[in-house]
Amino acid sequence: MSSKPILRHRIAPALVPCLVLAAATAFAQTSTPSPSAAPAAPASAASAPRPAATPQRVEITGGRENDTAQRRNATAAKIVIGREEIDKFGDATVGEVLRRLPGVTTPGAPGRGGPPRMRGLGGGFTQLLIDGQPIPRGFSLESLTPEQVERIEILRAPTAETGARAIAGTINIITREGFRRRLNDLRIGSGVENGQINKGLNWTHNDSAGPLTYNVSGSLFNPRRENSNETRTTVADAASGTLLEDRTASSVSRDKRLGANLTSRLQWRLGAGEGGGDMLALTPSIFHTEASSQNNFRLGQALRRPGTPGLYDFGSGSNDSEFTNARLAGQWRQRLGGVRAELNGGAGLWRSRNDSLRTEFNSASTQPLRTLEDSSRSRQNSVDLKLKLSGLAGGSETGGEHSLVAGAEVDAQRRTESRTSLQNGTPLLADFGENLQASSVRLAAYAQDEWTLNPNWSTHAGLRWEGITTRGDAAQAGDPRPSNRSSVWTPLLHAVWKPDPKGRDQVRFSLTRSYRSPDLGNLIARPNINRDYDPLLGPNIETAPDSAGNAQLKPELATGIDIALERYLDAGGVLSANVFHRNITNLMRGVTQLETVSWSPYPRWVRRMQNIGDATTSGLELEAKFRLDQLITGASAVELRSNLSLYRSEVKSVPGPDNRLDQQAKASANLGADYRLRGVPLTLGGNVNWVPGTTTRIEADQTSATSTKAVWDAYALWAFSPTVGLRLLGNNLAPRDYTTTTVNDAVVAGVNERTTVRSSGPSYLNLQLRLELKL
Repeated sequence: MSSKPILRHRIAPALVPCLVLAAATAFAQTSTPSPSAAPAAPASAASAPRPAATPQRVEITGGRENDTAQRRNATAAKIVIGREEIDKFGDATVGEVLRRLPGVTTPGAPGRGGPPRMRGLGGGFTQLLIDGQPIPRGFSLESLTPEQVERIEILRAPTAETGARAIAGTINIITREGFRRRLNDLRIGSGVENGQINKGLNWTHNDSAGPLTYNVSGSLFNPRRENSNETRTTVADAASGTLLEDRTASSVSRDKRLGANLTSRLQWRLGAGEGGGDMLALTPSIFHTEASSQNNFRLGQALRRPGTPGLYDFGSGSNDSEFTNARLAGQWRQRLGGVRAELNGGAGLWRSRNDSLRTEFNSASTQPLRTLEDSSRSRQNSVDLKLKLSGLAGGSETGGEHSLVAGAEVDAQRRTESRTSLQNGTPLLADFGENLQASSVRLAAYAQDEWTLNPNWSTHAGLRWEGITTRGDAAQAGDPRPSNRSSVWTPLLHAVWKPDPKGRDQVRFSLTRSYRSPDLGNLIARPNINRDYDPLLGPNIETAPDSAGNAQLKPELATGIDIALERYLDAGGVLSANVFHRNITNLMRGVTQLETVSWSPYPRWVRRMQNIGDATTSGLELEAKFRLDQLITGASAVELRSNLSLYRSEVKSVPGPDNRLDQQAKASANLGADYRLRGVPLTLGGNVNWVPGTTTRIEADQTSATSTKAVWDAYALWAFSPTVGLRLLGNNLAPRDYTTTTVNDAVVAGVNERTTVRSSGPSYLNLQLRLELKL
């Protein structure tokens, strides 16, 4: 008997009592004094209140608070994941690290996650940063290895300094920094998934020479995957249930990728004593990947409408692509009297190439029925500059200290796209030209103040203005040149209340405004034609639309409130409960409509992003991280980590039920443990990630549903010596199929037809073996 239904119904209930019991037990206890050895204060002037002399000492020595201390002392709520926790599981990619973090989910099949999302919200709601800079378009976090990351910061509410394009929150990935401790780590690994071999090598070196501290991290990876998928499409009379069409498409693909990454940080100290902390840093990085895939597909048409043309019976396809992203960033920090000035700037470029070929056949002929060729080249250049001024003002033994920060930012991007689409050797979109250009300029200014009112209260108030101008080429000759301008004011207020300044409990409050701006692709883009429905032969269907841009999009605005209760335990443990709510206006969502188009003599269904009205989202987030012996006297020192998040949302312009925000799951949860055996150099650990199946009503006549995901991971690390270790890692130990279903109602020739598209494919167990060396 299958165990899948048992897993689906038992994982979530098992997590709830664990989290609630832990939180209730901790908050019911009497507050205990803080440890006598307080952690070092952070180097940032915008951190939590501290005596004025402390930041200068920290800047001289390069010391840093531990992860829990950074989280506890920050006035704006954030979760900090440092090197120890990143290294613990031995993940192959940053994406694998992120999906186990509180409130973070990844779309797609189990073990095959895509871009991380906070609070279950779809793409664009979460601000993704690398070293404080937005991730370049087209860049995949799967290209970044955990060895290249110093820490990960998760901010549930925006701040003026980090930016307000974060309705769901911000994930900031900080790459390895240079400390004066020498480090030389090498990791060599190999893995297998569904018979395909994956190989990888990672190297990290850290050292210093006089005033120079440097870090170099590099990786080589060569993953291979085999995938299979089956999609069944049925069209039925919605009233009688009579089947009108029934077809099934199946495909098998083999993908391989070869990539290399290199990041470095060169940091020079510029002085000591009163001016300690002055420095100059350069951070060059380059990421390059090459990928190719081959696929074979078949289409079975069990039932076809009378008079409609037959589609292909089978075919093959190939895809070949390259992606290169290079960036050089610089940072200069200088103390000018009582003010610290910080200048950050950088320039980057990315290049991508994609070539694909698809050939379709029918059983009655050996000649191709149709050949589709697509070739695209994209280039994007970017420059940015940020100036930040910070300093301390006021302050006494009873409070009143201000940490003031003000800054200005400018960045510009210019993208050029060249694309050729051929059908049977004939240009498919000749009217739109082969080259398009688009550019954007973003200006921002902000000011914020962290104020320690007294030992019990700290506040963080900020105001940010941001303006974006986007311009592009006309899609067709004679069309007006599209442009879009938008600007947003975002006031932000955070506060922390400590009932007992020497205790371990605190309450956080945040009242913020945030926004989501449309990207270039949604504003200015040539049409993408659905290949299953030739625009020269006939119309397409609503569930297989073409897509195009909309230059009139406006940014979404969100007003939100967050309230969190936190208790910090000995040895770095933490318990927290957070509730949030967001009111969203100008919600952007893809809308499919029947249009008269220039690329076909027939009306076509076209999907464009549009502002459709207002929405709300809210949720409860619970987290517990502690050692078992902290909760149960005499128990083993097992490190436990668990989190449970519950979400709900409502789109006002879409009738219920299930009128949720796009792709937002109802919940997500993680339960994990790590234990180092006594007397044996063996550490064991595991984690289960659970996301329930969810149905979302996209439009009044369209719903989308996903199946439940439960991903079981485990690892074993044998330490032969302090410098040599061998790790065995298993991801997705209980593979299960992943299914998505779309149901769409439409009136065709006076008949209400219901089209159902169900796609399903297996997931796979991934095993990895890695040798870890400290040279």
